[in-house]
Amino acid sequence: MFDLLSFAYPWIKALHIVSVISWMAALFYLPRLFVHHVEQAGSSGQMHETFSMMEIKLAQFIMRPAMMATWVFGLALVLTPGIVDWTMIWPWTKGASVIAMTVFHVWLKKQVSAVERGESTITGRQFRLLNEVPTLLMIVIVFSVVVKF
Repeated sequence: MFDLLSFAYPWIKALHIVSVISWMAALFYLPRLFVHHVEQAGSSGQMHETFSMMEIKLAQFIMRPAMMATWVFGLALVLTPGIVDWTMIWPWTKGASVIAMTVFHVWLKKQVSAVERGESTITGRQFRLLNEVPTLLMIVIVFSVVVKF
């Protein structure tokens, strides 16, 4: 007899991993674009327009769809019976970290508009430091899932 769950689970998991990789790449790259934008391009001119276009396209066409796919496939995995033991700590630390990553994503999206309008007050150095936020959250997420503490 064909077991749909046994067939679908590895496909959903693979799609989740691909989505996470795409989302993380965008979360790592966008703050770096901001660094160069605010330090080299300023708030007007051709370089400003080029950086703004790159930031907007990254946020709209890569980062947002990747985040949405990550959530859809991640929730599908969470809702798979027998996969998550909610009495352990790891699903809660992972969940909190994914929510924090999503909040960071939303904040970055707002920064795209602020930088484009020349209204951002965040320096290149601050964007460099903020670039570590997804790294720290990724470490918590990976260790939560792999070590399952």
